Amino acid sequence: MHQEAFEFEQYDQLQDEICAQRIISAKKALGKRAVILAHHYQRADVYRHADLTGDSLKLSHLAAQTDADYLVFCGVHFMAEVADMLSSPAQIAILPDMAAGCSMADMANLANVERAWRELAEILNPEEVITPVTYINSAADLKAFCGEHEGIVCTSSNAGKVLEWSFKRREKVLFFPDQHLGRWSGHQLGIPLDEMVVWNFDEPMGGLTPEQIKKAKILLWKGHCSVHQMFQPQHIIRFRNQHPDGIVISHPECSIEVCKASDYVGSTEYIIKTIAAAKSGTRWLVGTELNLVSRIAEEFKSQDKIVQFMSPMVCMCSTMARIDPQHLAWALENLVNGNVVNQIKVPEHEAKLAKVALDRMLSIS
Repeated sequence: MHQEAFEFEQYDQLQDEICAQRIISAKKALGKRAVILAHHYQRADVYRHADLTGDSLKLSHLAAQTDADYLVFCGVHFMAEVADMLSSPAQIAILPDMAAGCSMADMANLANVERAWRELAEILNPEEVITPVTYINSAADLKAFCGEHEGIVCTSSNAGKVLEWSFKRREKVLFFPDQHLGRWSGHQLGIPLDEMVVWNFDEPMGGLTPEQIKKAKILLWKGHCSVHQMFQPQHIIRFRNQHPDGIVISHPECSIEVCKASDYVGSTEYIIKTIAAAKSGTRWLVGTELNLVSRIAEEFKSQDKIVQFMSPMVCMCSTMARIDPQHLAWALENLVNGNVVNQIKVPEHEAKLAKVALDRMLSIS
């Protein structure tokens, strides 16, 4: 029986440890009806309660496989959208705090992408020569745009495979919203840098000449991750001067200069697996989000592996950090009480097209 919903204001001032106990109790009461998914960047006091963890690709697969009634996503908005689209119609995706967004995803919106598509049509036929590729860090309507225009979704784990798939079909790619992932992935395929040009959505024709557009293999949207842009080549130089035997591993959302200066480049899941497989006594400099690096450093301390964060400044995903123990306790206790709060539901017409693009990605991953 549904009862009156608990207001979040009742939870706002609760101490974290009290919230932790209430989360544990709520999880026990819900049993298998609810599953908590958490991204690797999630803060530790929330991550500890997760049933399933991973990077975007892994969580996409897990969301499609679970049979729980409620998918409580401790990540950001686009991740909960993906969970909603890949789960069954009877399942409900929940985001504990609606303010948990993604600044990178916000750098590309449907209106700007559609305008870019129209502008490109003045020079060439995009429907015949361009595959739109959206990073999973984007809104559902952009995934739907890709589904409608024979495009696809990618993650940091499979961006290279997705580009290969795309180039087998059409000669060019419009890659959004993260220019750095697109550039590094293209570079790994041997595409020259001058054939990967930045589309500045604030300027007519992306700020490009017709010749640049015709020559380009990849049109890179002018977007970036606010966390990964903080890492700089000088951070790596300083580390190598201090620790000549040290190893550098970075996320492909970093600049190409940082990626080129690293020993390894890959997704969050790749970073974890690479360090896990390394010899004991190795020292690592890691260029990705702080919560993940801190978790890895603690996990592998017993193996005498030293894991350092790349930037001297604190770089964490501040929007994901908005999901705190208070919001998680509030969402779960409302479920126990028979009330769904903060449901993420992608409109049916949008979800149908977006799922086409997502399914293309999952089929080649």
